[in-house]
Amino acid sequence: MVHAIASHLMGAVAALALLGHTLFLGVFLYIFILLRLLLQFPAGQRWVNPCITEIAALWMGGILWWMRRMQKTRWDIQGLGQLNPRGWYLLTVNHQSWADIFVLFQAYHRKIPLLKFFIKKQMARIPVVGQAWWALDFPFMERHSKAYLKKHPEKVGQDLLATQRACEKFSQMPTSVVNFLEGTRFSPLKHEQQASPFQHLLRPKAGGIAFTIRALGSKFSALTNVTIVYPQGVPSFWDLLCGRMKHVIMRVEEIAIPDHFSRGDYQNDDALRQEVQEWVQTIWVRKDRLMDACLSDQRPN
Repeated sequence: MVHAIASHLMGAVAALALLGHTLFLGVFLYIFILLRLLLQFPAGQRWVNPCITEIAALWMGGILWWMRRMQKTRWDIQGLGQLNPRGWYLLTVNHQSWADIFVLFQAYHRKIPLLKFFIKKQMARIPVVGQAWWALDFPFMERHSKAYLKKHPEKVGQDLLATQRACEKFSQMPTSVVNFLEGTRFSPLKHEQQASPFQHLLRPKAGGIAFTIRALGSKFSALTNVTIVYPQGVPSFWDLLCGRMKHVIMRVEEIAIPDHFSRGDYQNDDALRQEVQEWVQTIWVRKDRLMDACLSDQRPN
């Protein structure tokens, strides 16, 4: 009982500290967003954009500082290899919780360019953070159901066009693009609704990564495939604030990207589309087996 109260108290204090940290840096963020809107010429943008990136890096650095000192997380990270802060990276990651984002930053912060995610359009409304994502050129995706697309066929392919526009900006400076191929966080209900063939994963979507490779393929030396496992159960964001993320396993592997993927037309070439989908499926089969092996190693004999 006492431990539970202390845990919730820690979560409340952490939430207030996070809010204060966000609002403080938010003041500087809005100043540079205003400058970005005013200085539309290329030289102005080249000066303002790194400042906005640095504010975001400071924001995440503060959170990671707190995590390292207040959390008693056991980290088991293998396969990172040699990292280049001036390189281009394409990361594919399984998605289970908001905690995944902080886990990724724990491994990669300031070792490679700032991680950029594909964000659901509705999240642009979040105060300060949503505007930061916009200023950092995070691509905002608008997901539609199949029923909606039947009624509004003009909306088909808009998410892929958003990917293409974002990648045009990413090509101008070193960038780390993170793609959660499942498109949403894993849950048993979603797993059942999809009739997913995987034990620990939802079905992957290949379109976004195909467009990213088409736009930036020559920049990437390989695909960085990241697998995140929580042996003691998937933590929620509140669990993270309360210090209840006890054990994280991360496995990283570099996978060669076939050269012709960056030259083909995924949308109109049926053979290429099938090949990319099979390539992604193979990666997901291996990821599912790896997750099962990691969890099996942690179970008592």
